[in-house]
Formats: sequence, structure tokens, C-alpha cells
Amino acid sequence: MDARAIRQAYLDLLREQRHAVIDRAPLVLRDDPTTLFTGSGMQPLLPYLLGAEHPDGARLADVQPCLRAQDMDEVGDNRHTTFFEMLGNWSLGDYSKAEQIPMVWHFLVDVVGLDPERIYVTAFIGDSAHGIPRDDESADIWERLFRERGISFDRIDLDTEEYGNEVGNQGARIAFYGHKNWWSRFGGPDDMPVGDPGGPDSEIFYYFPQVEHDTAYGRYPHQNSDGGQFLEIGNSVFMTYRRTETGVVDLPKHNVDFGGGLERIAAAAIDSPDVYHVSLLWPMVEQLQKVTGKSYAEATTAMRVVVDHLRGAVFLAADGVRPSNSKQGYVMRRLLRRAMRFGLDLGLTAGVAAELVPVVALVYSDVYPEIAAGEADIVAVIAKEEKLFARTLRKGLSMVRRLGRTQPAITGAHLFELHDTFGMPIELSVEEAHRQGIALEETWQADFDALMDAQKARSRAAG
Repeated sequence: MDARAIRQAYLDLLREQRHAVIDRAPLVLRDDPTTLFTGSGMQPLLPYLLGAEHPDGARLADVQPCLRAQDMDEVGDNRHTTFFEMLGNWSLGDYSKAEQIPMVWHFLVDVVGLDPERIYVTAFIGDSAHGIPRDDESADIWERLFRERGISFDRIDLDTEEYGNEVGNQGARIAFYGHKNWWSRFGGPDDMPVGDPGGPDSEIFYYFPQVEHDTAYGRYPHQNSDGGQFLEIGNSVFMTYRRTETGVVDLPKHNVDFGGGLERIAAAAIDSPDVYHVSLLWPMVEQLQKVTGKSYAEATTAMRVVVDHLRGAVFLAADGVRPSNSKQGYVMRRLLRRAMRFGLDLGLTAGVAAELVPVVALVYSDVYPEIAAGEADIVAVIAKEEKLFARTLRKGLSMVRRLGRTQPAITGAHLFELHDTFGMPIELSVEEAHRQGIALEETWQADFDALMDAQKARSRAAG
């Protein structure tokens, strides 16, 4: 089952379960100044999760395009994308864990056809400081579902990812974590703004035994490890609390908020730990292989970055965002310039938009026809940014040479200014310095990294 079929099967199932299928929200929510982009399916529904009546009833479902700019620097591995589609269903005070968990299990195992032996899950370990109990109810439901299929269902308390990295899950099917299994828009109960909803969640992971665990992410694998063997494919949030000045209190209605990553579920369906092999992304990879003469195997990271960032920029352009130096436009500019920078590694000096936008439009023609309808405008927007970036490169190279003439050595601060203010990729600045025989201060890398870390922290806060 490919991604298109999975998307349709999900909506068909939810209709059968008496859910109203609602329209997607734009990537930029005009009436929500708290975030730059729609990063989850629940964002547009926040008033209803807090108690307002939804005009379509108490059972809702959709497929929501999302963009998470804070993941931009992670793109290049086999699982992260800035843009993705999220399968979502909600119960606004209607059903809870006893119906939600079996429903998503049925979808993944019986509809999509995932191997139940390779599904692992998590639950919330509890928070005594806030009077929030351990979520044994979810674990009991998962245990019953595994038992019915003759599958082991051992439990383990890991609490933190760091502890999990040290001891592993020891084969346990159900792992309990602390704040990793608490969902809110901003973190644990103490991090939630007053008025925001949150609650315990139960995540679903797919296990890839053919992947060797990367010990850079801990000694042993476990569900929430980034070592490569476990891929999160879905998460049921049981939104039962609201933050107040003094702590967390029960919401008037207890809600369910499910989010499933379409690309990740599709990757599991074809037994690929690499999401770029799914039917939504691979056509773009194939086009890059065709126009560059390079194979995906020899240019994996560069192709992943170009494919993801171009796709995200296409959807932003379709929703009216334009590259600029502020807010959403700044993120779009960063996406495009990062794509173009990695495009240089592929030998692409121009024309990325003209090559890839039509592929994106074709892939999504059945479900997001606005991409094809606006294709010419989208190509023009991205092509304009390509020309600007070409000028940036020329200006940046000239500034590197000028610093070589006027400074005893180029510092990390110089390189950060070139990168942040003028959009000059750090790799090209350093490469040009070496080419021109210009000295670099010994601590340039550490100083540059510190400034970048501070910028990422600001970006995460904004996102």
C-alpha cells in the first residue's frame, strides 16, 4: 500500500467510525500568532480542544500538511523532514483510550498491513509532583491487543531517554517514559503556558531489525532512541488537562488527539527505514538522479535536503508565503537557500525549481490540486530566489576575500555574519578562505557553533 492509498484508507476508515472529515488548514494560521506554521493537526482545533463546540460534531478527522522549521538542521538523515502530512483524528469529549487505541491498531495492522510483531509502544510513567497518575490503562489495552495476536507484551520503566540509552528496552514491547510521553505544544507540565491543554500520550514505533543500532545515540536501543532501529509512526494524545497559574487541572471534556506521520507509515508499509523511498518523495529523487547524473546512493544527504526543502517551499508558496527576511518568509528563504546550497553538491547551479516543482505538482495532483493550479507562479517565486542567491554567493565570496585583506584572520563571528546576515553557506566561506590562502582563527569553529546554537534556540522558541 503506497502513501496515496494509505491516506485514502485512513479517511475511509474514520468515516466508517462516524468521524466528520474536515478540510485542511493552511500552513500559516492567520489567527494564531503563537507559532509561525501549522506544525500539527491539533493547532487549528485548539479552541475546540479547550471546550468550544465544533460545528461538525465531536468526532473529527483530516489529513493536515505540516511544517516544522525547528527540524531543518536534522534533515539529511533517513527520517526527518520539515514538511510532512499528518493523519489526524479527534474525539471532543466522546470516546477515549478504550476505543482509540484499538482503532489505530486496526488501521495499522489490518488496513495498512504492518507486521504486528514489529510494533512497539510507549506510555506515560506519571508525575507525582502534579498529581498525574501512571497511564496503566493505555498499557493494559496494548497488552490485550498484543496478547490476542500471540505477541510478547513485557513492560519496562525507562523514564528518561538518557536512562533508556544506557539500559535499552531489553525487548520490552511497552516502555514507560516521563515527560517524553507528555504532550503539550511547549513541553512538560511546567513548560505549558497558562491556558494551554496537554496530557499523557501513547506513541507507536515500528522496529527495523535490518538497521544496525548507532551507538552514538546510546549503548542500547529503545523506543525513543535515535539509533535508527525504531521509527515513531503515530501518537495518541489523551488531552485531559489544562495549565493554570497553580498547576494542571482537568479539562471540562477529556479529548483524544491522534497524529500519524503519513510518510513514516508509508515507509513502514514498504519495510524501509528511509522515508525518502516512499511514493510521495521518491519521484523527486528520481528526477534529481536524472538531471544530475548522480545516484541516490552516492549523494544521499544532498538529495534528501533538496527534496524535502523544495517540497516544503512549494507548499509555502501555494499558501501565499514569499521569501523575505522576517517570520515565515525568512524560514522559506532558509529552506530554499539550504536546498540550493546542497544542490551545488549535486552540480545544480540553477533551475532546481523548474525541474522539481512539476514533480511535486504531479505527485499531489489528486489531493492538493492548488499546487498544479499555481505551478507557474510557484516556479517563478522559487526561480527569483535562485537568482538572488546566485548574487549572494558572488557577494559572499567577495566579502571573504575582503576580510582576508583587512583582518589578520577570519573569525567565527565573521563567518556567522556572512551566514546569518548575507546567507552565505559556511562551507563555501571556509572553502574560499582555503582557496585564497586566508587564515582562519583557531577557535572559528567553536565560536561559529556557539552563535549557531544560540540562533537555533531562538528558532525553536519561535517555532
